[in-house]
Amino acid sequence: MTRHFSVASLVGVLLVFAFVPRIVRAQTVTPRRDIPRTSDGKPDFTGVYAGPGFAHQVGPGDTDEPRITIYDRKKMAPFTPGGQAFMSRKLSGNLLLDDPTERCLPNGLTRQILSPYAQQWVQHSKFIVNITEYMHFVRVIPLDGRPHRKDIEPTWMGDSVGKWEGDTLVIDTIGLKEWHFDATQNAGNQVSTAERGTQSWHSDQMHLIERLRYIDPVTLSYQITFEDPKIWTAPWTVDLQMKLHPTWNILEFVCEENNRCLNGKCSDLK
Repeated sequence: MTRHFSVASLVGVLLVFAFVPRIVRAQTVTPRRDIPRTSDGKPDFTGVYAGPGFAHQVGPGDTDEPRITIYDRKKMAPFTPGGQAFMSRKLSGNLLLDDPTERCLPNGLTRQILSPYAQQWVQHSKFIVNITEYMHFVRVIPLDGRPHRKDIEPTWMGDSVGKWEGDTLVIDTIGLKEWHFDATQNAGNQVSTAERGTQSWHSDQMHLIERLRYIDPVTLSYQITFEDPKIWTAPWTVDLQMKLHPTWNILEFVCEENNRCLNGKCSDLK
């Protein structure tokens, strides 16, 4: 199985991911007729998916087309006065502040799961594991309804706990590090992040709720609710999707290997 992609970064302005379709060997796949369930009757989300960063237009050979996910500003809550300034601030020119991923630092939860790379979910009765191909982050999420740990130290992916509401899996995450850079900007569109209505920047007060449920045997509804009292006056929600790809698997990802844009200086691969 092979996949081809390139990554380019324009320093101090934007980060654009450019991909060609994920390519796999042609295989005969028997379509699911029913939603899979575990032995205890819960929906089973185990599988490899094209997440919200894809168009979900499955082509021959189980391919899918990446896209850049942009949120609708009209669906976002109003900004607080401080949030407006935070989301509209200009890039500083310091890559460690403006684009930490350019220095191979992690990109944080909200941007991570929206990246146009495959992601795998492995479900157990007591926990579910989310593995993202991009940077190979792993979240092990307990499913017993436990509360968050006390005295959480902020991390890139935060502290996640899960519970069931009928056939919907609800994942609650806090303890996220403040994030600076927005990867959803369009090339040539240099209006502010706040006006464009995209979202990757957030404060250390971000509270994220993800809801997963089956729409059909191969499609998941993926709903995200954002709550950040430093940025918005109220929570707001976006509805996205994930598509199961039976022939896909998670490939190795090493940030510094074949890096075309080290420190923002891009060159062709040799």
